[in-house]
Amino acid sequence: MNWARVTKACCVMAVACTSVAWCVAQEPAAPYQGTFPVAASKKGLQVERVDDALALGINHAAINVDLARLAVPTAAPGDASVVWHENSQGRFALRTSYLHALEETIRSLSDAGVVVYVILLVYESPDPAVNKLMLHPGYDGATPNHVAAFNVRTDAGRAWLSGLLECQAKRWSRPSAELGRVAGYIVGNEVNSHWYWYNCGRLSMEVVARDYAETVRLVHTAIRQQATWPRIYLSLDHHWNMAYAAGDSEQCCSGKAFLDVFARHVKADPRGDFDWHLAYHPYPEDLFDPAFWNDTTAKESWDTPRITFKNLQILPAYLQQPALQFNGESRRVILSEQGFHSAPTVEGEELQAAAFCYAYAKVERLAGVDAFILHRHIDHPQEGGLNLGLRRRADDAEHPDPPKPIYDCFHAAGTPAWDQASAFALALVGLKSWDDLND
Repeated sequence: MNWARVTKACCVMAVACTSVAWCVAQEPAAPYQGTFPVAASKKGLQVERVDDALALGINHAAINVDLARLAVPTAAPGDASVVWHENSQGRFALRTSYLHALEETIRSLSDAGVVVYVILLVYESPDPAVNKLMLHPGYDGATPNHVAAFNVRTDAGRAWLSGLLECQAKRWSRPSAELGRVAGYIVGNEVNSHWYWYNCGRLSMEVVARDYAETVRLVHTAIRQQATWPRIYLSLDHHWNMAYAAGDSEQCCSGKAFLDVFARHVKADPRGDFDWHLAYHPYPEDLFDPAFWNDTTAKESWDTPRITFKNLQILPAYLQQPALQFNGESRRVILSEQGFHSAPTVEGEELQAAAFCYAYAKVERLAGVDAFILHRHIDHPQEGGLNLGLRRRADDAEHPDPPKPIYDCFHAAGTPAWDQASAFALALVGLKSWDDLND
């Protein structure tokens, strides 16, 4: 792996003085200096089976981390079931079994040269003490997915979020990589549709963006106290100038408006701007139709209702605006979650494979996008009827989770076998050559 590209670090870090007042203090240099990794290709996967993912030749991986499962606020001194982290704000206990399971996966991937990103989430816990500490005070249990916004409204919530992230960066940024290396931290999930995927109750976009800006800054500060090189990412869905649920502005909003308000909050803050980046999800407009090249709501303008793979080039172009840049450089983009449904027919699975080929060929040629992390590895029975996997889910002991046609295309992506493996897709997507995408 080439570690030749330097990630710029903020030399001035913000420290909370109280819940409403701030002081800016000079922090000592982070103990782990380094550079962000440059991968051999943009091919990535949300990994379920590490051995299979490595056999597929992935160069990027995304792993979910539920901070509610990590935090043990009731741990007593000397508790052997936790790992302790201590900083100026207190002592924080992390559940050893979950932490070590994460590290086994992360280490297996990073040892193989895979660039690993963790998706920071906080799910509703059966433990009321954890919920009070970790979940946003406005969290509403009526949300369909039971994933919450982070609690940055209380001093204890802020301290625990910071402590957990400091501990992760301390363990996962070491040059020796004995616990694995994490290159990117994605803060929450599809936060512009907050009611569904980042629940903080019914709130206006301005309030959600303000709280999210505070959360991302806190995560950035915690990571930078340990390491200079990992990147911190926002998470948005494919609704660019429209909302997921029309007519309810206190449940969701457009990604473009949210991004603009977030950036405005960050730049107006007395602590100054910092180097955040963007994790985007350019699903097709109809999740059950993989033929994104027919998307009617993906226009060639910044006012497009959606950004899907059809008009993905809009996104890095939008981020080139000076108002969104940091120190004169555009924010980086990764595609951290997106996939293509396969209808349960031969034709349906062939169309899924063709959609992946078209999308990968396009992303491969698109400057400003660093990774294409496919969702899913294996079809999931509780994903609303979607079959997004490289493999069908099957409990057959002799032939578990058989591969679909997309599997071989994914395997070939980024290798000399790509041209032959993807050639079948050209007629299906209406192109004569992938080189037509260069025009």
